Amino acid sequence: MSDTANMPFWWRSIGQRLTILLAGIAAVLAILSWWMVTSFAREAAEQTQDNVLVASATTIAEALRSEQGTILLELPYSAFAMLDAIGEDRVFYRVSADGETLTGYDDLVPPGIPERPGDVSVRTIDYRGDQVRTVTVRRTVLAGQKPVPVLVTVAQTRTGVEAIGSGLSQTAAVLSVALFILAVGLGAFAAGNALKPLNSFAQAVTRRGPSDLRPLRRKVPDELSPLLIALNRLMERLGQSIRRSEEFIAEAAHRVRTPLATVRAQAELALHTVEKDEEKKMLRRIIRAVDESSRSASQLLDHATVSFRADALAKDHVDLAELAAKVTDGLAPTADMKDITLILDATGPAAVKGDAILLESALRNVLDNSVKYSPAETEIKVTLDKLDEAHWRLIIRDQGRGFSSDSLPELTARFKRGANVDQIVGSGLGLTIAEEVLDAHGGRLELRNPQTGAGACVSLILPAD
Repeated sequence: MSDTANMPFWWRSIGQRLTILLAGIAAVLAILSWWMVTSFAREAAEQTQDNVLVASATTIAEALRSEQGTILLELPYSAFAMLDAIGEDRVFYRVSADGETLTGYDDLVPPGIPERPGDVSVRTIDYRGDQVRTVTVRRTVLAGQKPVPVLVTVAQTRTGVEAIGSGLSQTAAVLSVALFILAVGLGAFAAGNALKPLNSFAQAVTRRGPSDLRPLRRKVPDELSPLLIALNRLMERLGQSIRRSEEFIAEAAHRVRTPLATVRAQAELALHTVEKDEEKKMLRRIIRAVDESSRSASQLLDHATVSFRADALAKDHVDLAELAAKVTDGLAPTADMKDITLILDATGPAAVKGDAILLESALRNVLDNSVKYSPAETEIKVTLDKLDEAHWRLIIRDQGRGFSSDSLPELTARFKRGANVDQIVGSGLGLTIAEEVLDAHGGRLELRNPQTGAGACVSLILPAD
């Protein structure tokens, strides 16, 4: 199953994603506009109430006078008439001199007292079960020869302000929703129109056959020019890769396969005609070399398979435990001929996603190398473990000659072999095949000599499914 199939349906289309993106932007803008309008409306209503309360308190303060040492006040009608302009809220007031109430509500205690005459204090408090807005104005009145501080406090409930704010908020919400719907419609239209050149471009690519790697020559918008250039470069690199692979396979087949049958047939014929033991030993060595060449030819074919399948990697569910058991069983007869014991320590399930053919080829080549370079009457252990939460690891450890420290960094290069292989015939492709397979699967190949004991240790690390 492709990764696209696992995506939500609304995420599989660029048009749908673009529409959703534009809708998201429109939603943010609509919410932002609603918030700004609502905030501005509430602030304006509150500021209006504050201004009216200040004007009312100031009017009352200016009506204060003193006669014969007594402070007198006639509440002006205009001081309360102006408060009716912003709603039908309840109004409270208090005028106090030296802390004693002259008129108004005794329990209306100003939350903030202005420090100097002419200063104004504005607060919101809870009073008699309601939230009220209070304004306190300070004035100094001469009572006889004595200056007396007078505080004028006017308060009004906030029901009217809240109603104004709520009404404007609802209006802003309706306008925001309408703006959002309009923006989504325009976004969908714009997305579809913007993707027309891309759809046309995709159709031009789809109409091409798998072997048609000619550069695309067509006019595209500036935004698609990088894609066109990248696609043409990709097809150029793909063509070069295919040509190199074909040349490599042809060269390998010519180098290895052509003389094999003839040489082995001649050696077999000569073996039946000679009588001297030394000559028979030499002919058997020739036959063995031919068989090793056959093994090399098989590795060459494995490498070619990797080269072609890696670009279109299968995504099968593979159990590494079952794979290790299959490969170990397949190489058991070859190991028995050298009295080598294969020990498998792998319990499943150990699920990975990848190409089963390539993974089998990688493990078979690594294990075949271990058998080839291990001395008789030794053990090769194949172990499967969980490296971490995201990776499985197959470890192949033998008791052979190990890796040459000088050539260790180059052992995975094509046709490169260690300096300590002596007369053992090989192609130098086994580790190359394994590394290329693991790289194609997002894994890695690790080569090392064990800290204790002889031999080599090869780890195949793959992402867990």
